[in-house]
Amino acid sequence: MCRAGGENRRPGGYLSGVTGKIALTFDDGPDPGWTLRILAALERRGAHATFFVQARRAVEHRDLIEAAIAGGNEIGFHCVDHVRHSEREPDEVAADVEIGLEMLDGIGVRPHAWRAPWGIETDATRSLAAEYGLRLWGWNVDTHDWRGDDVRRMFGALEAQGGLRDGDVILMHDALGPGALREACAETVALTELLLAEAEVDGLEPATVSACEGVLA
Repeated sequence: MCRAGGENRRPGGYLSGVTGKIALTFDDGPDPGWTLRILAALERRGAHATFFVQARRAVEHRDLIEAAIAGGNEIGFHCVDHVRHSEREPDEVAADVEIGLEMLDGIGVRPHAWRAPWGIETDATRSLAAEYGLRLWGWNVDTHDWRGDDVRRMFGALEAQGGLRDGDVILMHDALGPGALREACAETVALTELLLAEAEVDGLEPATVSACEGVLA
Protein backbone atom coordinates (compact mmCIF):
# COMPACT_ATOMS: atom_id res chain seq x y z
CA MET A 1 0.00 0.00 0.00
CA CYS A 2 1.16 3.51 -0.66
CA ARG A 3 1.41 5.96 2.17
CA ALA A 4 -0.01 9.29 1.09
CA GLY A 5 1.73 12.42 2.20
CA GLY A 6 3.71 15.37 0.86
CA GLU A 7 2.96 17.83 -1.90
CA ASN A 8 2.70 15.26 -4.69
CA ARG A 9 0.89 12.53 -2.75
CA ARG A 10 -2.80 13.14 -2.43
CA PRO A 11 -4.76 10.94 0.03
CA GLY A 12 -7.60 8.88 -1.36
CA GLY A 13 -6.32 8.54 -4.91
CA TYR A 14 -4.48 5.28 -4.57
CA LEU A 15 -5.50 1.70 -5.29
CA SER A 16 -6.71 0.45 -1.94
CA GLY A 17 -5.92 -3.17 -1.15
CA VAL A 18 -3.79 -3.63 -4.26
CA THR A 19 -0.36 -5.24 -4.02
CA GLY A 20 2.38 -5.07 -6.60
CA LYS A 21 0.60 -2.73 -9.00
CA ILE A 22 0.68 0.92 -9.97
CA ALA A 23 -1.58 2.86 -12.31
CA LEU A 24 -0.19 5.32 -14.84
CA THR A 25 -2.99 7.67 -15.86
CA PHE A 26 -3.09 10.31 -18.58
CA ASP A 27 -5.59 13.18 -18.84
CA ASP A 28 -6.73 15.55 -21.62
CA GLY A 29 -5.91 13.46 -24.71
CA PRO A 30 -5.77 11.89 -27.06
CA ASP A 31 -3.15 13.77 -29.04
CA PRO A 32 -1.99 12.44 -32.44
CA GLY A 33 1.66 12.97 -31.61
CA TRP A 34 2.14 12.43 -27.91
CA THR A 35 -0.42 9.71 -27.23
CA LEU A 36 1.15 7.53 -29.92
CA ARG A 37 4.56 7.86 -28.30
CA ILE A 38 3.18 6.92 -24.90
CA LEU A 39 1.38 3.92 -26.37
CA ALA A 40 4.63 2.82 -27.98
CA ALA A 41 6.47 3.09 -24.66
CA LEU A 42 3.78 1.02 -22.93
CA GLU A 43 3.87 -1.62 -25.64
CA ARG A 44 7.66 -1.99 -25.42
CA ARG A 45 7.33 -2.86 -21.73
CA GLY A 46 4.14 -4.90 -22.00
CA ALA A 47 2.51 -2.39 -19.66
CA HIS A 48 -0.97 -0.87 -19.56
CA ALA A 49 -2.36 2.51 -18.54
CA THR A 50 -5.61 4.46 -18.28
CA PHE A 51 -6.36 7.41 -20.55
CA PHE A 52 -9.01 9.82 -19.22
CA VAL A 53 -10.05 11.41 -22.48
CA GLN A 54 -11.78 14.58 -23.55
CA ALA A 55 -14.71 13.31 -25.60
CA ARG A 56 -14.30 15.67 -28.57
CA ARG A 57 -10.65 14.73 -28.97
CA ALA A 58 -11.51 11.05 -28.68
CA VAL A 59 -14.03 11.29 -31.49
CA GLU A 60 -11.64 13.32 -33.63
CA HIS A 61 -8.83 10.81 -33.09
CA ARG A 62 -10.77 7.57 -33.02
CA ASP A 63 -7.77 5.71 -34.43
CA LEU A 64 -5.79 6.52 -31.29
CA ILE A 65 -8.60 5.26 -29.08
CA GLU A 66 -8.73 2.03 -31.05
CA ALA A 67 -4.95 1.66 -30.82
CA ALA A 68 -5.01 2.22 -27.06
CA ILE A 69 -7.71 -0.39 -26.54
CA ALA A 70 -5.97 -2.86 -28.85
CA GLY A 71 -2.89 -2.50 -26.67
CA GLY A 72 -4.81 -3.48 -23.54
CA ASN A 73 -5.18 0.04 -22.19
CA GLU A 74 -8.31 1.56 -20.65
CA ILE A 75 -10.27 4.55 -21.89
CA GLY A 76 -11.84 6.51 -19.06
CA PHE A 77 -14.04 9.58 -19.30
CA HIS A 78 -12.68 13.00 -18.42
CA CYS A 79 -15.04 15.61 -19.85
CA VAL A 80 -16.47 17.40 -22.84
CA ASP A 81 -15.70 20.88 -21.52
CA HIS A 82 -12.72 21.09 -19.16
CA VAL A 83 -14.41 23.20 -16.46
CA ARG A 84 -14.26 22.67 -12.72
CA HIS A 85 -17.48 21.10 -11.45
CA SER A 86 -17.37 23.52 -8.54
CA GLU A 87 -17.88 26.30 -11.08
CA ARG A 88 -20.87 24.68 -12.82
CA GLU A 89 -24.49 24.12 -11.95
CA PRO A 90 -25.51 20.49 -11.38
CA ASP A 91 -27.52 20.42 -14.61
CA GLU A 92 -24.47 21.67 -16.54
CA VAL A 93 -22.35 18.88 -15.09
CA ALA A 94 -25.10 16.39 -15.94
CA ALA A 95 -25.26 17.62 -19.54
CA ASP A 96 -21.49 17.34 -19.91
CA VAL A 97 -21.54 13.73 -18.73
CA GLU A 98 -24.53 12.75 -20.83
CA ILE A 99 -23.14 14.30 -24.00
CA GLY A 100 -19.63 12.99 -23.38
CA LEU A 101 -20.72 9.42 -22.77
CA GLU A 102 -22.93 9.51 -25.87
CA MET A 103 -19.98 10.72 -27.93
CA LEU A 104 -17.77 7.94 -26.62
CA ASP A 105 -20.50 5.36 -27.12
CA GLY A 106 -20.63 6.45 -30.74
CA ILE A 107 -17.05 5.22 -31.19
CA GLY A 108 -17.65 2.03 -29.25
CA VAL A 109 -16.28 3.13 -25.87
CA ARG A 110 -18.23 2.59 -22.64
CA PRO A 111 -16.08 3.80 -19.77
CA HIS A 112 -15.99 2.31 -16.29
CA ALA A 113 -13.74 5.07 -14.91
CA TRP A 114 -14.16 8.82 -14.63
CA ARG A 115 -11.85 11.60 -13.53
CA ALA A 116 -13.49 14.99 -13.18
CA PRO A 117 -11.72 18.06 -14.64
CA TRP A 118 -8.94 19.21 -12.31
CA GLY A 119 -9.91 16.26 -10.07
CA ILE A 120 -12.59 18.40 -8.42
CA GLU A 121 -15.69 16.46 -7.36
CA THR A 122 -18.99 17.82 -6.09
CA ASP A 123 -22.17 16.20 -4.84
CA ALA A 124 -23.43 16.36 -8.43
CA THR A 125 -20.28 14.56 -9.65
CA ARG A 126 -20.72 11.74 -7.18
CA SER A 127 -24.45 11.42 -7.86
CA LEU A 128 -23.86 11.21 -11.61
CA ALA A 129 -21.08 8.67 -11.16
CA ALA A 130 -23.49 6.42 -9.29
CA GLU A 131 -26.21 6.96 -11.88
CA TYR A 132 -23.97 5.99 -14.79
CA GLY A 133 -22.04 3.26 -13.01
CA LEU A 134 -18.73 5.12 -13.18
CA ARG A 135 -15.91 4.79 -10.64
CA LEU A 136 -14.43 8.19 -9.80
CA TRP A 137 -10.65 8.37 -9.75
CA GLY A 138 -8.31 10.90 -8.23
CA TRP A 139 -4.59 10.32 -7.79
CA ASN A 140 -1.99 10.26 -5.05
CA VAL A 141 1.04 11.16 -7.18
CA ASP A 142 0.93 14.38 -9.20
CA THR A 143 3.86 14.78 -11.59
CA HIS A 144 2.94 18.41 -12.34
CA ASP A 145 4.01 17.70 -15.91
CA TRP A 146 1.72 20.47 -17.18
CA ARG A 147 4.18 23.00 -15.76
CA GLY A 148 6.86 22.01 -18.26
CA ASP A 149 9.33 20.60 -15.70
CA ASP A 150 12.01 18.39 -17.21
CA VAL A 151 12.01 14.65 -16.60
CA ARG A 152 14.86 14.78 -14.08
CA ARG A 153 13.01 17.24 -11.87
CA MET A 154 9.74 15.31 -12.03
CA PHE A 155 11.34 11.95 -11.30
CA GLY A 156 13.55 13.50 -8.62
CA ALA A 157 10.49 14.83 -6.80
CA LEU A 158 9.00 11.33 -6.80
CA GLU A 159 12.23 9.76 -5.56
CA ALA A 160 12.43 12.32 -2.76
CA GLN A 161 9.12 11.01 -1.45
CA GLY A 162 10.19 7.39 -1.44
CA GLY A 163 9.87 6.44 -5.11
CA LEU A 164 7.18 4.23 -6.57
CA ARG A 165 4.97 2.35 -4.11
CA ASP A 166 2.28 -0.30 -4.29
CA GLY A 167 -1.05 1.20 -5.24
CA ASP A 168 0.22 4.52 -6.60
CA VAL A 169 -2.08 6.28 -9.06
CA ILE A 170 0.12 8.64 -11.04
CA LEU A 171 -1.28 11.70 -12.81
CA MET A 172 0.20 12.75 -16.16
CA HIS A 173 -1.14 14.45 -19.30
CA ASP A 174 -0.76 13.22 -22.89
CA ALA A 175 -2.05 16.46 -24.42
CA LEU A 176 -2.00 20.19 -23.74
CA GLY A 177 -5.01 21.01 -21.62
CA PRO A 178 -6.26 24.23 -20.03
CA GLY A 179 -3.67 25.93 -17.86
CA ALA A 180 -0.70 24.12 -19.40
CA LEU A 181 2.54 26.08 -19.16
CA ARG A 182 4.38 23.95 -21.72
CA GLU A 183 4.29 23.75 -25.49
CA ALA A 184 4.85 19.99 -25.87
CA CYS A 185 4.60 16.71 -23.97
CA ALA A 186 8.06 15.31 -24.71
CA GLU A 187 9.06 15.34 -21.04
CA THR A 188 5.92 13.36 -20.17
CA VAL A 189 6.89 10.72 -22.72
CA ALA A 190 10.36 10.57 -21.22
CA LEU A 191 8.92 10.35 -17.70
CA THR A 192 6.62 7.53 -18.77
CA GLU A 193 9.57 5.56 -20.10
CA LEU A 194 11.53 6.17 -16.90
CA LEU A 195 8.62 5.18 -14.66
CA LEU A 196 8.07 1.99 -16.63
CA ALA A 197 11.74 1.07 -16.30
CA GLU A 198 11.70 1.84 -12.57
CA ALA A 199 8.51 -0.19 -12.06
CA GLU A 200 10.15 -3.18 -13.73
CA VAL A 201 13.17 -2.92 -11.42
CA ASP A 202 10.89 -2.61 -8.38
CA GLY A 203 8.70 -5.53 -9.42
CA LEU A 204 5.61 -3.37 -9.84
CA GLU A 205 3.10 -3.97 -12.62
CA PRO A 206 1.67 -0.90 -14.42
CA ALA A 207 -2.01 -1.76 -14.91
CA THR A 208 -5.26 0.03 -15.71
CA VAL A 209 -7.26 1.36 -12.79
CA SER A 210 -10.25 -0.84 -13.53
CA ALA A 211 -8.16 -3.97 -13.92
CA CYS A 212 -6.60 -3.27 -10.53
CA GLU A 213 -10.05 -2.95 -9.00
CA GLY A 214 -11.25 -6.15 -10.66
CA VAL A 215 -13.78 -4.38 -12.90
CA LEU A 216 -12.16 -5.57 -16.10
CA ALA A 217 -10.56 -8.92 -16.85
